[in-house]
Amino acid sequence: MAGIDEWLPSYQIRTRHEITLNVPAEEAMTKALAAPAAPDRLVRLLFRVRGLRPEGSLAHFIAANGFTLLVRTGTSYVAGIIVSPRVPVLENAAEWRAAGRLAGVRAAVEFRAVPLEDGSRLTTETRVAAGSVFALLAFRLYWLFVGPFSSLIRRRWLRGIRDGRVAAA
Repeated sequence: MAGIDEWLPSYQIRTRHEITLNVPAEEAMTKALAAPAAPDRLVRLLFRVRGLRPEGSLAHFIAANGFTLLVRTGTSYVAGIIVSPRVPVLENAAEWRAAGRLAGVRAAVEFRAVPLEDGSRLTTETRVAAGSVFALLAFRLYWLFVGPFSSLIRRRWLRGIRDGRVAAA
């Protein structure tokens, strides 16, 4: 197993989006992580409504919003978050793995670039696993409203990456 499969192999909710790029996989990953978190006005608005500050690159935005970097290679970037009143701020991947046994909601997001004959396929995948029935029901209710917007944001992220948008420094 590698990437997100290593960190969150069992889950109840999953979204996945992809694009094809005419660049090698390592370059696709570099472009993805440097892309703006808010590539357009609609995404900026959606983040502000949610109370998030949509500034900087995707890598910066993910880290600034409570996600713990789990693994980063030339072709994969995985970050995770655990939402539970019993989990403190997590400093590293080992703490994230250890805290995963507690009830609450665990989420992992991955950007992965896979080489193709004439470029690469860039995917973004999000997985969510709940540690209890109550947590799962609460998250499903939340996801009923947020899920469509989350997918819209990810599709716009990929479009921005494809179009070569770069985050402001």
